[in-house]
Amino acid sequence: MDRSTITIPSPLGHLQITAGDEGICSVHYASKEAASLPQLQIGEDQAYRPHHAQYLQGCVTQLHEYFASRREAFDLPLHPEGTAFQQHVWQELQKIGFGFVKSYTAFARDCGDVLGVRAVASANGKNPIAIIIPCHRVVGSDGALRGYNGGLARKQWLLRHEGVMAL
Repeated sequence: MDRSTITIPSPLGHLQITAGDEGICSVHYASKEAASLPQLQIGEDQAYRPHHAQYLQGCVTQLHEYFASRREAFDLPLHPEGTAFQQHVWQELQKIGFGFVKSYTAFARDCGDVLGVRAVASANGKNPIAIIIPCHRVVGSDGALRGYNGGLARKQWLLRHEGVMAL
């Protein structure tokens, strides 16, 4: 699959966004090496396909709005790659609204498998589209922050940004 990637600054460090032919494939916290690369303006690189540039620009705009507290929900074509089970978990994650959290147990129940908390947590941890697919909204049963690919400090920042006051 043909893909285009850009790296943008954010309050949480640089984000690396990848788009494919069907939408946004990933949003990751960029490594220091990727963050040090020159930042391209969308459309500046002739290698971008027009629809990739459209997806990337929409993602950048909506992320900027989110960080500026002008957006609570994302409306983007998403195309994360994963197993059918992972896809199901990622769809369920998108139902957890801005400013809300769920425990891993409650979230596993929502996914239809209360006994599969570890499997659900594993799929949650493999979410390739940070922030937009809000895996940061899943916490421990006691309300404690548990695991986040971007680190617990970023998870805490996101939840505070969304007004979760229990932190």
